[in-house]
Amino acid sequence: QVQLVESGGGLVQPGGSLRLSCAASGSIFSSLSMGWYRQAPGKQRDLVARITTGGTTTYADSVKGRFTISRDNAKNTVYLQMNGLKPEDTAVYYCLGMEVTPKSMNDYWGQGTQVTVSS
Repeated sequence: QVQLVESGGGLVQPGGSLRLSCAASGSIFSSLSMGWYRQAPGKQRDLVARITTGGTTTYADSVKGRFTISRDNAKNTVYLQMNGLKPEDTAVYYCLGMEVTPKSMNDYWGQGTQVTVSS
């Protein structure tokens, strides 16, 4: 079992920056692909960025060039650096850990952290 705890959300003005962190419990973090998703009120939860165990990254078109996902396996933590924030980035941001074993595929979600971009 893996527990994920996000932090770093808050209120920021348009054009500002935030860095989200997601800390994982357990000893299997380095074997997890990690992702950040977001959900705005009344909308579905969408992928923001993903990073594989090997460090390959994927981004939603809406955040390319502004957001950067990274991971520190020594700290069991994945980060999302968000620059050039826009009001449309306002959402609850969730961390996801994806585990694939020979017998199963398991998803682990954090509780979410609110990001509000407003002047």
